[in-house]
Amino acid sequence: MNITIHSSFLPQNDPEAALAFYRDALGFELRQDVGYNGLRWLTVGPADQPETSIVLYPPEASPGITDDERRAIAEMMAKGSFGSILLATKDLDATFEKVQGTDAEVVQEPTEQPYGVRDCAFRDPAGNMVRIQEVS
Repeated sequence: MNITIHSSFLPQNDPEAALAFYRDALGFELRQDVGYNGLRWLTVGPADQPETSIVLYPPEASPGITDDERRAIAEMMAKGSFGSILLATKDLDATFEKVQGTDAEVVQEPTEQPYGVRDCAFRDPAGNMVRIQEVS
C-alpha cells in the first residue's frame, strides 16, 4: 500500500491575511482560490511539492455544527488552540529570519527541544500554531 498526504486543513477567518502569511511569509504558492456564498477556501503549498497542500477554509462553512460549536471554534481560534501544523526546513535560522521579518506573530525563537529537535513557532493570522522544525 502506498498512501501519501494530499491535503491538510487549517481554519482561516480572513482570507487576505491568510494568503499574505502563507504566500508572502512562508513562500507557498496559491493553487486554488474558491469562493462560494461569500466565503473563500484557499489552497496553498510549496512550489516544489505539488502533491501536498494546505486548504485554508472558513470554519463557519463546516456542515453539521451548531451555533454554539461555531462560537467555541471562534474562541479557540482566537486563543490559538484550535489548529496547528508542523513544517520542516533545512535552514531554520534563515527561515525564522524571513518569517520574523513579516507581520507574523513569533511564539518561539529557534530552540533546541529536550525531545531532540530544533524548532521555532509562529501563529498565523487566524491563530493557528505553525511550528517549523529543522531537518537534515
